[in-house]
Amino acid sequence: MGEIRASVSLENSDDRAVVYRGHGVEADIRRTTVEGIVDTGAVSLIIPEEIARELGLRPWGTRTVVYADERREERPVTGVRIEIGNLATQTEATVGPAGSQVLIGQVVLEMLDLVADCRNQTLAPRHPEGPVLAVRQESAP
Repeated sequence: MGEIRASVSLENSDDRAVVYRGHGVEADIRRTTVEGIVDTGAVSLIIPEEIARELGLRPWGTRTVVYADERREERPVTGVRIEIGNLATQTEATVGPAGSQVLIGQVVLEMLDLVADCRNQTLAPRHPEGPVLAVRQESAP
């Protein structure tokens, strides 16, 4: 079984908010489309610093990352809008070093309600009608 790769559109969510407020047009939104690797062992989204810079993403914190060789490092964290297929969400992204790969972690898959099909090396929607989120509601006494 091999890697699952997916075409991913990333965009500056601050730019999108400006457009939503009526102070810009769609063409003003900084975006890029890249190939990402689905990593069900990763928690969140990882993007390389050159993409963060290209999109004008501003860090708002840091997160400790652990590399395959067990090194630990503090890396910037930012917000980004991600789209896979026709599904999109706003999410947190850890900014990896230059040249790192875009990794699509489990949180993004859950938010978009996508399932990794390792046998066919594809992503598939859990629900054909679109993302479905479970909500629990307590009964009134």
